[in-house]
Order: sequence, then structure tokens, then C-alpha cells
Amino acid sequence: MFNSRRGGLLAAVCSAGLICGLTAGPAAAETLADAIALAYDSNPTLQAQRASQRALDENYVQARSGYRPSLSVSAGGAYQEIRTPAAARGLSIDTNGDGIPDAAGAGIRESNSGSGALSLNQPLYTGGRVAAAVSAAEADILTGRENLRRVETQVLGTVITAYVDTRRDQEAMRIRQENVRVLERQLEESKARFDVGEITRTDVAQSESRLSAAQSLFQSAQAQLAISRGNYVAVVGQSPGDLAPEPSLATLLPATVDQAFDTAQADNPLIRAAQYTEQASKARVSGARAERMPTIGLTARLGYSGGAEPFDGDLYSRSVTAGATVSIPLFSGGLTSSRVRQTIERNNVDRIGIEGARRSVLQNLTQAWSQLTASRAIIGSTDTQVRAARIAAEGTRQEQQVGLRTTLDVLNAEQELRAAELAQVNARRDEYVAAASVLAQMGHLEASYLTPNVPRYDPKSNFGKLRITWGWVPWEEPIAIVDSVFTPQPKEKPAPKPVSAAQ
Repeated sequence: MFNSRRGGLLAAVCSAGLICGLTAGPAAAETLADAIALAYDSNPTLQAQRASQRALDENYVQARSGYRPSLSVSAGGAYQEIRTPAAARGLSIDTNGDGIPDAAGAGIRESNSGSGALSLNQPLYTGGRVAAAVSAAEADILTGRENLRRVETQVLGTVITAYVDTRRDQEAMRIRQENVRVLERQLEESKARFDVGEITRTDVAQSESRLSAAQSLFQSAQAQLAISRGNYVAVVGQSPGDLAPEPSLATLLPATVDQAFDTAQADNPLIRAAQYTEQASKARVSGARAERMPTIGLTARLGYSGGAEPFDGDLYSRSVTAGATVSIPLFSGGLTSSRVRQTIERNNVDRIGIEGARRSVLQNLTQAWSQLTASRAIIGSTDTQVRAARIAAEGTRQEQQVGLRTTLDVLNAEQELRAAELAQVNARRDEYVAAASVLAQMGHLEASYLTPNVPRYDPKSNFGKLRITWGWVPWEEPIAIVDSVFTPQPKEKPAPKPVSAAQ
């Protein structure tokens, strides 16, 4: 796959490949829906964000493990050798305790031991510590899902921009190429008229100058198209072929900017992520306060100990211990209170961040809507400009034939026509990108809206698999209910639901 994509990228920046792509495209035109579906399935940025979200889901399992028992086994062995001299400062030494002083030389005493133990710990009540960690993990996961939506919006926005940029540059290249052809014919006509004495050498030079400038602009158009094709390959994953006209986004756009902002407040992933972030920090405030609460747990231990060498299991002693522990924090030197104050202020930061996100979305949406409105007006103006410039260019050529216009008049008319056509192409591109930007700020620039028939990646499916997985025990549910009595639970907002989509 990577080799084919690399080959597509090389083809995208090859001039020969550009020309071949323009003159001999595939039988079926590639649509914007095709490009979005391919990027949605294979874009590395989007794939990496999905993997990051799956990793984030594991935080829930790790937090829930605080309700579950822990079982550990330990084993150990020891060897001890004591060497004592026969005498110290002329005194006899009795190393074996039989009341008889040792003989000359050093006394040696050896011993060994072995032990093994199985320990079990089961929390019954953590004062809300684990419940707060679970709530914070759930809120973090919801935040991660909104970040995944935001990355998807960015990727699909880049796909749309790359698609319309490529189509714009293909059309611009066609216009530049047509301009070269027209000016070549104009130069041939000027030379013929100069040969019969109808015009001067100055007219021929003017035609040559305009043709050279047109050829230079054509080369620049080729380079710009190569750049746009490279951008397309980078985000979509394959080189663009014959691109079909992009579908209208009118069915997805609201009638007024006020409706767009109301939708953005409910569906924009940046705002929703800020709200979930605030819920996570609020849960962490409860976790900090829970440090003042008592904890209750059960413990059990089974141990064996005896000599290691020679080994005789019948000589090993066994110990069994079971009990309940209650731990009540009394004084922490102000540490717990400081942590509570700290988490409260962090929650204040996150709460203020919601308003910051809302204002940022309002600003971006206003800019996108204004650009959309201006682009629509410009499209109307450029359509009129192209029609008028085409009529003017044709009339100027006819008037030149009867001696009412000069060669320079004809060249200027052609230049104005090409400029009007390029302005028209740019205006249509800007209008489509602005419409996509409005949808992005509304939180509706997603595959579910743009390509509803494409299978959608659901981040909830992976989280559902982790709800009951290895390590789960049935009695953790009642423990969790008791532990979470005073802990705020995250509130999931309804997911945006597409009403209609561009076809």
C-alpha cells in the first residue's frame, strides 16, 4: 500500500503525469464522496487519533480496577552462616551452646529457611476515591471522542480543500492553455497582416510579448496544479484522476447565521470537549475531597515457612490470617486541603474554558459565514463579468477586422476575458470552502453527513468491549454503587444526528 501511495505522490508532482492526467483520465470520474470515503478509511492522522482514543478507553478499566481484588504470591529463601573464632582476647568461646568451650579454630553455625505466602486484598469502600477516578476517566473518554470528531472535521475539511483546489487549478490550467492557443493564432494573424502591410512591427511585437507572458503563466499554472495534486495525495492517499464537480452543500447549511450558531453550541466538538473537560476536573475535585474519608477493606493471607534444605513439607508451619481494616485519615499537615483548593481552581479554569471555546467558535463561524456570503455575491458578479468580457472580446476581434480596433485592443480584451474566467473559478472555489468551514464550525463536517452510505467508525464499540473484560468480578458493581454516592457522574450529551446529506 505504501509503495503504491508513494508512486501516486511521484506521479502527482510530475509534469508529464499532469498532462497525461488532463488528456487521458479514467472512464469514470472520481467524486468528492469517493475522496472523503478513502480518506476516512485510510488517512494516517485520523487513524492515529482513533488509536489514541482506544488507548484512552483503557483509563476506564484502570480506574475500575480499584474496586477489584488484588491477589499476590511471594516466596523467599535464606541461608545464614556464622563463623566465630575459638578465642577472643584469651577467652574461650562456646558457639554451640553445650557449655564446653570450642577447640582451636573457628566455630561454624549454618542455617537456612524458606517461606511462601498468598495474599488477597479486597476494597469495600474507598471513600469515593475510586468513584472519582472512574468518573474522571469517563469524562476524559468523552472528551477524547469529541477530539476525534474535531480531527475528523479537520481531515475532511482538508480533503474538501484539496479536492476543490485541484479542480480549480485544473480549470485554471485549461484557461491558461486556451489563452496560449488564442494568442498563438493572434500572433500568426498579426504576422500575416504585417506581411501585407496592414499593421506595423509594433503590433507583431505586442502579440509576441503577450504570448510569452501567457506561456509563462501556463507554466506557473502547471506548477500550482502539481502542488495541489501533491496535497491531494497527502490527505486522500492516491493521485487524483478526472475529478467530478463537487456536490452542493446547500442542503446541510442553515438559512441564517443565528441558526448556525445555535447548532454550533450544541454540536461543535470544541465546545463539547470543553464541557466534558470541566466535568472531568469536577470529578477530580471529589477525588481530592475523598482523601479525607475513611477506607474499608478485607485482607487474607496464607503463608508457609520452614527449612529449605533438606526440604520436608511436613515440617513446614502454616499460618492463615483474615481480617478487615478501617483506615481513617486524621491529619495530613494541610496536604489534603491544599489539593482540594488546587483542584477547585483547575475546575474553575476548565469552566471558564467553556466560555472561551464558545467565543472562539462564534468568531470562526462569523468569519466563515461572512466569507460564504461574500463569495456568493462574488460568484454572481464574476458570472456577469465573464459574459460581458466574452461579448467584448468577440466584438473587439470583429471590429479589428474592419479597422475600428487595434491589435492592442484585441490583446487587452482577451486578457480581461481570461482574468474574468479565473476570477469566476476562484470565487466558486472560495464559496465551497467557506460553506465547508461553516459546516465545520457547526460540527457537521463529518462523514455521517457528507457520505452517509460509508460505514462509520464508532468509538463506542471499543469502549463497550472493555466494560466487562479480564479482571471483572460481579461484586464490584454493588461496591461501585456505594462508593459513588457523593461523586458527580459525567453527563453525555446527545450525539449530533444528520438530517440530510449532500448527494
